[in-house]
Amino acid sequence: MSFTGKATYSAGSTLPELAEDVSDIIGIISPYETPLLDALGDPLHEATSTHHEWSEDELLPNRDAINDGSIGDPLSESSFDVANGSRFRAGDQIQVEGSEELMLVTIVNSDTLSVERGYAGTDEENLVNGQVINILGNAALEGASKPQSRFTNRVRCGNYTQIFSAAVEVSGTDIAASQFGLADEMDYQKQQRLRELVRDLENTVVNGGQPTSIPEGNVSVRRSMKGIMQNLATNVMHSGDSGFPSGGDLDEETINLMLRHIWENSGGNVDLIVVNGFQKRKINSFAADSRTYTSTDTRFTNMISIYESDFGVCRIIASRWMPQDAVLLLDSSRIGVLPLSGRSFHFKPLASGGDYECGELIGEYTLELKNEKAHGLIRDLATN
Repeated sequence: MSFTGKATYSAGSTLPELAEDVSDIIGIISPYETPLLDALGDPLHEATSTHHEWSEDELLPNRDAINDGSIGDPLSESSFDVANGSRFRAGDQIQVEGSEELMLVTIVNSDTLSVERGYAGTDEENLVNGQVINILGNAALEGASKPQSRFTNRVRCGNYTQIFSAAVEVSGTDIAASQFGLADEMDYQKQQRLRELVRDLENTVVNGGQPTSIPEGNVSVRRSMKGIMQNLATNVMHSGDSGFPSGGDLDEETINLMLRHIWENSGGNVDLIVVNGFQKRKINSFAADSRTYTSTDTRFTNMISIYESDFGVCRIIASRWMPQDAVLLLDSSRIGVLPLSGRSFHFKPLASGGDYECGELIGEYTLELKNEKAHGLIRDLATN
């Protein structure tokens, strides 16, 4: 094309060769990241039924508590009631938490223990209703008959699968016409809807619940999975609980308290702390008072991405889909997001009824969360 001396904006329609200056990249501003799913990674197996099940077990407990409001003279009590007498046997050495006194169980009668106080020359100490008792171990008699067998019952746990779907429909004209920023309108629409579905999957994995009746679903009841927050019951802290931060502001003491509770109640290894943006800033402030800078520093850093405590090394993940008042502490080795066999996200073409092409993006997934005692949840934190 010969030089005309005109600027492109003044060339008008006399130069049909000039194209609009439109970038070939389409900017997407809507958030669609899935940091929790990325951290958990792909599962090692698939679900094979709409009700996915797994087995859980635990060791016989070695802790209990005094449950006797009638304790009179604590220093002379040689028998008292406990919450679960079945956890004890004659010959058990026991010790009240925080006490140096050892006791030996001599008789177990339902939930009542008869004990030898001041065992092994230790000094007797006061007993208080509600105190935690640790069972140190059992001392068997030489030549004695075998003790009564004890065992735990394995528990079958499960979760239902949930179908995620989105329709795609593109007219014949849009398919045929050249589009700025993309090569194929149908492929572009598939990518957009898939981003939305994966985003919704993470949101449901965190917050989802299932119907209280007919959880398996039918033609009028939608089947849905139970999310992480709905699964947790043992290590859950709410406003008003002992140890909850004053004013509701998340602090390091609260994080460590929950990590200790999980450590005491399970053999889990918490390696993920999942928070929203607000609580992530609170965690970043843990080290604010101890940071130092020199006169040559030109970069200000205020971020904590890994938190290392006595109870494990935790990667901190900021997820948009976490409630602002909540913090999840998770053992990622016990969590999986599983597709139903053959039902991971895929595109299913559908018959067209006119001048358009259509289909459906569909996937069916469930959450496998094992040993809920290995995880923790803090709720009702301040959000302003």
